Amino acid sequence: MASKSPTDLVKASTRRIVSSATHCSIDEKAVAVLAASIAGASTPATGPSEAASRAAAEVGQRGPEMPEWDTETHFFDGGDATVQYLLVLDALNFCFWPSEGSWEYDRLAAGLKRALVADPDCLSASRLAAVDDASLCSLLGGGDPLPLSTERVRLVKEVGEVLMDKYDGKAAELVRRAEGSAEKLVGLVTEGFAGFRDHAVYKGSQVFFYKRAQIFVADVWGAFRGEGLGSFKDIASLTMFADYRVPQILEACGVIVYSESLRRRIADGDTLTAGSEEECEIRACTVQAVEMIKQALKGEHGVGALSVQVDWYLWQEGEKKAAAGLLPPHHRTLTVYY
Repeated sequence: MASKSPTDLVKASTRRIVSSATHCSIDEKAVAVLAASIAGASTPATGPSEAASRAAAEVGQRGPEMPEWDTETHFFDGGDATVQYLLVLDALNFCFWPSEGSWEYDRLAAGLKRALVADPDCLSASRLAAVDDASLCSLLGGGDPLPLSTERVRLVKEVGEVLMDKYDGKAAELVRRAEGSAEKLVGLVTEGFAGFRDHAVYKGSQVFFYKRAQIFVADVWGAFRGEGLGSFKDIASLTMFADYRVPQILEACGVIVYSESLRRRIADGDTLTAGSEEECEIRACTVQAVEMIKQALKGEHGVGALSVQVDWYLWQEGEKKAAAGLLPPHHRTLTVYY
């Protein structure tokens, strides 16, 4: 029997978690309300609380048009350097919250872009493999270091070493080896780069999320508008990217419901242990909730959207509302996976 693909593993294991979860659940009525709001349709008569319904309506104000790649924040030259940039970016794309707002994703993406524009060789595999705390800080523009900087240095070094060992130093060669398959590229990344192997053990069973491996594939697809190096025949196979911003906005919309004890821990700013039941359930419910929203958009409203696009939609709305102080606290986990 053929083994499951990486994204099938994510879907199957997150469904299994949701089916036995005790700390976190999905409100299907709230899913319908949020999908209707995004689609610009009238919302169902019955749904979540008034506050959650209002939050869902606010999320949907931008309409059903799905977001495209942000070319202002990100580097793009239409060629191999873009893929090199994206792999390094996604190797570093995790756990900004300990900086208390000093570091966010946009600062990281823009800092790498400035460095690459100033020095086109700054992300060469040999230089990545030789990076240390000081050179990584300098690469990103100086100032306060990123949280978990030692781990970030380790992961960037790994990218450089693996690229030199297997892909002639080029992330674009990694993408070409996938032969236009998003599934194959996720597999190559998780097989070759240990730092991208985002998994845990939940109630004795191994479960998979592969957040940064999937987002790398999605970023290549988005940057190249689905053409050239970004052409993937199976891009629809990707799930969303289980992090801490999307569940935050889904909770505000009533889609994800926490147990009272978990809600209190998050509100108090407790750190949830990576791989704990609570953390796995939050991530699994987020993955499955986005799958349900995607299905409702298509089935009930005729809006075709990829899980990738629904993720970007919710993440962008979450970033805006979090910056304005309009969301409940997000869960906190010290991890290299998101």
